[in-house]
Amino acid sequence: MMLSLENKHAVITGAASGIGRAVAVLFASQKAVVHAIDLNADALQSVQQEVVQNGGTIKTYSCDVTDQKQVHTIFNEIGVIDILVNSAGISHIGNADNTSTEDFERVFNVNVKGVYNCLHEAIPLMKQKKHGVILNLASIAGSIGLADRFAYSMSKGAVYSMTLSVAKDYISYGIRCNCISPARVHTPFVDGFLKKNYPGKEEEMFEKLSKSQPIGRMGTPPEIAQLILFLCSDEASFITGSDYPIDGGSIKLHN
Repeated sequence: MMLSLENKHAVITGAASGIGRAVAVLFASQKAVVHAIDLNADALQSVQQEVVQNGGTIKTYSCDVTDQKQVHTIFNEIGVIDILVNSAGISHIGNADNTSTEDFERVFNVNVKGVYNCLHEAIPLMKQKKHGVILNLASIAGSIGLADRFAYSMSKGAVYSMTLSVAKDYISYGIRCNCISPARVHTPFVDGFLKKNYPGKEEEMFEKLSKSQPIGRMGTPPEIAQLILFLCSDEASFITGSDYPIDGGSIKLHN
């Protein structure tokens, strides 16, 4: 089977919703042993139920990725990691002069420190095996900048830089590290954002946001998950230190 992950242990953060959930479900369908990490324990149960109903193997862990002690405990419990997908992340709306210190630090702690904490714990386990694959979720915000996304763009630029550093530092250990940069993807976050900021105009604003991308729509979590699957599979064994935009033409085709 092409893109098979049979017998590979895959750790996925942010696995309870959106892109992370789609990755967990897809990886399980490709025979991976999925270790799903998220802060939301109730939502993790829903993911577990879906995977098990489809014959997959999954273990769930409620964890705050900003807490290195929690991450250490869970990764130590998992013990063997072939694949790490750093999907946990949050967004924020604001520019440099209206973003509070608290919001800036909150975004940094989840999107940057959270990735670091997982890298810090997974890489030693991969070094022991002299093999491993790491996939980080960056964003087009980290390379082209987005209006009113100052803290978020900062955090995703850091994810991109960490990806390059890890790829270079651990290539001799057989560890590959890449990232992907999605544009706007239709996740529960988008629905919550519209409900909070545009009550009564959700459909109108959803259409506007969709058409702001050259392809004329938002991406879907399963579409993003398919690219992640390829980059984490043995078929992508010659790829490391790369960022892959998956953006409906947003970088190259946007006027």
